[in-house]
Amino acid sequence: MLTIGTIVLGVNDVAAATTFWHEALGYVPREPGDDTWVTLEPPSGPGAHLSLMLSETSVQAYPRIHLDLYADDQAAEVERLLSLGAKRVDWDMYPEDPDFVVLEDPDGNRFCVIDKGPE
Repeated sequence: MLTIGTIVLGVNDVAAATTFWHEALGYVPREPGDDTWVTLEPPSGPGAHLSLMLSETSVQAYPRIHLDLYADDQAAEVERLLSLGAKRVDWDMYPEDPDFVVLEDPDGNRFCVIDKGPE
């Protein structure tokens, strides 16, 4: 049996990305890490981990893989993430009535905030 244990994002600055994703998700470093790699985990224990790896490759405008973050209050979470340094993406592929907002972290990695609140 296989399970997803860690999702890895390439970043330009591991320390800055660690700060952003810690504040965004509340995840904490599993071990001290260094300027090339760190793995963050949920403070409660179970759940997928997020590793941040120093990368010299450029960000893709239409990434083949991204994070979906589920939010009970999408608007509030989007505003909170923007205050942490995320940016809105001028996404030209939104459907007519999207339940998601496309953002990017300070390194340009795209992610979606999905509205999981009551309909």
